Amino acid sequence: MARTVADEKKTLRAILGESRDALTTESAVALSEIIQRRVIETEFYHAASAVVLYAAKGNEVSTDIILADSLSARRAVFYPRVDRASGTIVARRVRDRTELHRGAFGILEPPESADALDPLSYKQIIVCVPGVAFGLEGQRLGRGGGYYDRFIAELGDEAISVGLAYSFQLLDRIPETGLDRRLNYILTESAVHRACDAPLPAPRTRTKEVHPGGFNHRNPGIHSWWRGLFHLGDNETAQGRR
Repeated sequence: MARTVADEKKTLRAILGESRDALTTESAVALSEIIQRRVIETEFYHAASAVVLYAAKGNEVSTDIILADSLSARRAVFYPRVDRASGTIVARRVRDRTELHRGAFGILEPPESADALDPLSYKQIIVCVPGVAFGLEGQRLGRGGGYYDRFIAELGDEAISVGLAYSFQLLDRIPETGLDRRLNYILTESAVHRACDAPLPAPRTRTKEVHPGGFNHRNPGIHSWWRGLFHLGDNETAQGRR
């Protein structure tokens, strides 16, 4: 029986999620700092008047350094608040991390009384997005709820979406459907990966630009080990390998 996109996504979530969970706390903290510093160095971050962050769960890339930098620069900071009934995200403003409380899926969220993000009130918005895996052309594999796909679609093309990932989470490609939203950038500890339509980051920033239909197999930000494990275009997956 042919494997479906849903089957392939499930396999990727299991293997990449396990790999991320296997990181030591020390490694996750160190790599997260490098990744966040890369974000802070970009021109699109400095040009933004508002940033949407997320409260990392487990070994997800942290955003606490970006939070501190944004607050010190008087940049408006928002965090997602999930409405499970409607399957949507509402970004609400946070002025201190202590305002976050445990919410849907056990993730820290702002209170419902906090100000909601009005995209028309800010000249440029950066949305930092977590994920289990990412593709070279901006594809993202989340937990399967589609919350961020709907949220990014609602914000429109004016918002710059940025996936924060460890380099082992970056694959040549990821299976996707018409409902999946691609990101403008994927930032890892190794490089800034720029989708073809995204604005340029800071001068001299190490970037890898990817155009539709072309995959750069020499990209140093991708662990070549994964290529032997997944050939998703041919619906092949590893059997019990880690």
